[in-house]
Amino acid sequence: MPGSLLDQRVAVVTGAGQGIGLEIARSLRDYGAQVVLADIDAELVDKAANEIGGIGVCCDVTSEDQVHNLVAEASSKFGRLDVFVNNAGITRDASLKKMTVADFDAVIAVHLRGAWLGVREASAVMREQKSGSIINISSLSGKSGNPGQTNYSAAKAGIVGLTKAAAKEVAHHNVRVNAIQPGLIRTAMTAAMPPDVFAEREAAIPMKRAGEPAEVAGAVVFLASDLSSYVTGAVIEVGGGRNI
Repeated sequence: MPGSLLDQRVAVVTGAGQGIGLEIARSLRDYGAQVVLADIDAELVDKAANEIGGIGVCCDVTSEDQVHNLVAEASSKFGRLDVFVNNAGITRDASLKKMTVADFDAVIAVHLRGAWLGVREASAVMREQKSGSIINISSLSGKSGNPGQTNYSAAKAGIVGLTKAAAKEVAHHNVRVNAIQPGLIRTAMTAAMPPDVFAEREAAIPMKRAGEPAEVAGAVVFLASDLSSYVTGAVIEVGGGRNI
């Protein structure tokens, strides 16, 4: 086990049924936190929770009531809430010409509305206890934009603005809000990319490789811990030097 850096901390991770979210939950647990995994897929999140030794909760992050209940359940069970990671996300890629309004709205709702609801509900608890760290998962697509992802890039850019505005609102309560922008990370989502497209993007990265989910999780652990006690409103890029 890595250690007790997050011993006695209580953490919630959305979109934790698989991929980066599951790896974030695993790393937080490995460093000593009690972890609540949330995902819209009840079967998937229960399996993930059993795998790492956490608690699984079915939650649609676009639902105000469900996000409220998620935070209430975690804080009620453990008596506090120290870390909240807004990771849930979907893609509905298409060119501007072919993208439907429904596909645009769905991506904005999950990423941006979902993150806003998470920030609002988590900070309400953290304000009262005068401590807490909220971590929003953005993307380098929100910085540079990707063709075919006007919805996704817009949502991920919006998360940066949300992070900075919320950080200013709650800083005096000793609640920190930061964002992480992953680049090309090896997940099921990127595995579905055409191999030539993946190879082209990987070759453009200064470190000449895609990242691993654990490398994103490492940045989350840093922001969740007291090692980052004077860091708020920051955006950390985890992209191997992409877009320098």
